[in-house]
Amino acid sequence: MKYKRIILKLSGEALASKDGVHIYDKTVLSNIHSQVSELLKQGLEVAIVVGGGNIWRGAGSAKIDLILEDADYMGMMATSINAKALESFFTLKNLPVSNYNSLEFESIAPKVDAIKADLDLKAGKVVIFGGGTGKPFLSTDTAAAMRAIDIKAEVILMAKNGVDGVYTSDPKKNADARHIPELTFDDVIQQNLQVVDKEAMQLLKGKNIDILLFNMNQDNSIIGIFNNESQNKTIIKDN
Repeated sequence: MKYKRIILKLSGEALASKDGVHIYDKTVLSNIHSQVSELLKQGLEVAIVVGGGNIWRGAGSAKIDLILEDADYMGMMATSINAKALESFFTLKNLPVSNYNSLEFESIAPKVDAIKADLDLKAGKVVIFGGGTGKPFLSTDTAAAMRAIDIKAEVILMAKNGVDGVYTSDPKKNADARHIPELTFDDVIQQNLQVVDKEAMQLLKGKNIDILLFNMNQDNSIIGIFNNESQNKTIIKDN
């Protein structure tokens, strides 16, 4: 695939152990590190936006009577913890990395700065963005769209857990479900497909940034996409 600068969107759940007991799995972190390192060797510029679902999900606020806005900020802080974890793991593995945050966490990560992030990417660093959008009521899908626009990325790789793109129906429930290899933003919005948040789609319209959905749980799935190996994926493009 002919992309130079990418955003890798990781869910927080993708970092956790499969049994859900531990918020981080060293094997998973090592796998992400090795694949990102390989992408850098292939000449790609890589930024990462990470979610926080392995630590906190805002949807759980209703069960314990929290203000929704506060619950969203808790989720953004969870993404900040995950961003710091990735930064620390990569640093110990001698992978050059920068960590920026949408919230005011200057002691652990400078505020998002598109110009500095651009320079870091050109210098061969992995750039990690934590803190989501920095505003409540918006998802990390939207954060990925915002950061992709900021750094002029060409594609957002949306890593999914156990799902290799979009299907005509739920493949886990319907053996006849057909994989859809390519869609447009309008297809997703008009058909109300629950694959990427509508806010993210609206932001990306007219920006010439693709979205690529793939199964993070497959071996070397990120590298496989760029080496044109046969694996299901769905590309969503502007009209």
